Amino acid sequence: MAQEGSDTAEFGSTSVGERHRRRSSFSGVVDWRLAARTGAALVPAGPQISRYTAEQVVAELGAASERAEGPVREVSGLLDGRQVPMAKIVDRPGWIEATADSMAQLTDGDSPSAEWRLLAGKPAGLQAGAMLAFLSTAILGQYDPFTGADGTLLLVAPNVVAVERALGVSPSDFRLWVCLHEVTHRVQFSSAPWLAEYMRTNVEVLGEAGDEPLIDIVSRLVDAVRARRGAASDDPTTRGMVGLLRATQAAPQREALDRLFVLGTLLEGHADHVMDAVGPAVVPTVEQIRGAFDRRRRRPGNPVQRVMRALLGVDAKVAQYVRGKKFVDEVVASVGVARFNTVWSEPDTLPRPEEIESPTRWIGRVLG
Repeated sequence: MAQEGSDTAEFGSTSVGERHRRRSSFSGVVDWRLAARTGAALVPAGPQISRYTAEQVVAELGAASERAEGPVREVSGLLDGRQVPMAKIVDRPGWIEATADSMAQLTDGDSPSAEWRLLAGKPAGLQAGAMLAFLSTAILGQYDPFTGADGTLLLVAPNVVAVERALGVSPSDFRLWVCLHEVTHRVQFSSAPWLAEYMRTNVEVLGEAGDEPLIDIVSRLVDAVRARRGAASDDPTTRGMVGLLRATQAAPQREALDRLFVLGTLLEGHADHVMDAVGPAVVPTVEQIRGAFDRRRRRPGNPVQRVMRALLGVDAKVAQYVRGKKFVDEVVASVGVARFNTVWSEPDTLPRPEEIESPTRWIGRVLG
């Protein structure tokens, strides 16, 4: 194909899109069907690429996702023996549609009234669509535990191509390196099936409508801003929009947000840990790739991009990789992989917010 986004079938997104379009409706106060249409209309075009190259990328990413499975399971010690489905290779509109459908399922609950959907669902859908359009240019891959019998691993082919070109690294090595990270997420959830329900439960808590007066919410926000004024913090949960969102929540929602943030920190940090542990054996240029990729993560964008990153919590997510990997690295170095894997046993064995920064506290509480 001449250009990513002009023919979704080239990156294998058609089957994904058709499956999502067959759903009768999206649920919740966000009109996710509108969000998907809006995102697809706003998404920027991807890199210039020929049809032949696109077909090669799709084939190589699919093969790399299969090839990554064995080394990831061996290094992580998460050997559940389950058969893992093939990855789905999509383009940017395909990722937007798949993500919108997943969000609709994740936020499924009591359907609001038709009047409320008209008043709130449509505007929220437009906003969500714009957000998805922006994010769709940066996502390399994503494991979605909420679709399909065993979840769905999505790899966004045009973004992989764009980044490998920007970094000037070996395409084959980079594609396998990306798959090592994303396949680790798939292995995490297949080895600990309770994780998906744990996430869903906490998201439901976040979505519970409160009946507290607006003045109480505003008061918490003002207090939080005053407390942070002039104070520096390395904790991403207290900075930027993430911190402001947390400040507006009542205690149950704030605790659920903290649990989700800590879980995300663990999942991303563990994936980076496994990726780097596997890398030298299967990715010859892993040091070059890691160095170039980390420099890219730290490089500031233009002012508009910086604002968008702050609003969407992208910088907080980057911090998750660093903090989470440090936690996993230290625990594995101290007690070994097998004992670290106790973390996947049940919700109570997950690290608590204060333990992410102090792995020895987690070791003492969980491993004794």
